[in-house]
Amino acid sequence: MPNEVTRGELTQPSYAAALDARDPLAACRDEFVGAESRLVYFDGNSLGRPLRATAGRLAAFVEEEWGGRLIRGWDERWYDLPLTLGDEVGRVCLGAAPGQTTLGDSTTVLLYKLVRAAVDAAESTSGSRRTEVVLDTDNFPTDRYVVEGIAEERGLTVRWIDVDRTAGVNLDQVREVVGEQTALVLLSHVAYRSGHLADARAVTAAVHDAGALVLWDLCHSVGAVPVELDAWGVDLAVGCTYKYLNGGPGSPAFAYVAQRHQDRLMQPIRGWMGHADPFLMGPAYQPAAGMRRFISGTPAVVGMLAMQDMLALIDRAGMAAVRDKSRRLTSYAVDLADARLADLGVTVASPRDPAQRGGHVTLQHERMREVTAELWRRDVIPDYRDPGGLRIGLSPLSTSFEEVRRGLEAVREVLLSPR
Repeated sequence: MPNEVTRGELTQPSYAAALDARDPLAACRDEFVGAESRLVYFDGNSLGRPLRATAGRLAAFVEEEWGGRLIRGWDERWYDLPLTLGDEVGRVCLGAAPGQTTLGDSTTVLLYKLVRAAVDAAESTSGSRRTEVVLDTDNFPTDRYVVEGIAEERGLTVRWIDVDRTAGVNLDQVREVVGEQTALVLLSHVAYRSGHLADARAVTAAVHDAGALVLWDLCHSVGAVPVELDAWGVDLAVGCTYKYLNGGPGSPAFAYVAQRHQDRLMQPIRGWMGHADPFLMGPAYQPAAGMRRFISGTPAVVGMLAMQDMLALIDRAGMAAVRDKSRRLTSYAVDLADARLADLGVTVASPRDPAQRGGHVTLQHERMREVTAELWRRDVIPDYRDPGGLRIGLSPLSTSFEEVRRGLEAVREVLLSPR
């Protein structure tokens, strides 16, 4: 809690209003559908609100591109859209130079592609095959399931980092497990449960010191936390676009492959759109050069439309300003939790240092499952994560400080109500 603010002042509507009045990004909120309502939305880290501009974009696409150009659209724009839009994601959010990012498939499928490609290409300094994949026990389920499945397919060993669920993987833990047999390390930049923000630059360097590759899951980072994949020397990354990039339900994920690795990695799902000459329809597969080789089937063009408006908004606001707003929102949520919920037995199950925290905060209490259900009935929408975690996802460009105050006050009201 800020030293100059009393606990009583912190919880007042006037204090939240003052924070909103001083917020340089406050006007961005008006650009989102539903932001004018009284509903409290604490789940922007699972599904972002749509932008008002997106309705016009979708309508124009149906009338003009799809309806007007029909199949000509593939030659005019759609065929290259996974790569051109991938470059825009890379420029605005990933710190990635052109030619290293593509859109398409789900996060799960892209994880499979890149994990398989990485472990199949991994060799030790002696030329022998590397046989271990490292990840942590609290990584997102998809990441764990994909790695376990590939380990079974390829006869690999999974090395687990056991982590504190209120924190996340740290540099010392990575250094303890990587070695001559490590093929790949797969970690989340922001932990899905606690919001812990990993030191990606330092961890990447440690993995490289062991001669291995690193793959970062950026699902809870992209659009909320500045990412510098090129500067950090990252090898591979994946992430979704329906959270802080507001691409809509099931919008395509993205994959990043550093330029230095592209021509030696062979992704396992060979499809016609990743062929060097897709319309040759030849008898044998020949991978395209560059990032196109990581595309498999026909891309989901409609699913790529909505995120374009959010990318433009983030670009206009600037990632530094977005991160600053995110830190202030989550810090306010932590301060309110201390002031209004600690006496009810609620604990903060996220890092307290905002520099070590992404865009969400998890509050722990044994009743949080039932509390979440009741909050939904009251139009307060967080999400629940076992064990006993109420997760507050604060999308910086669409969330106000007053919204945070009302939402945390609603949590207190529900906890005080009879069961």
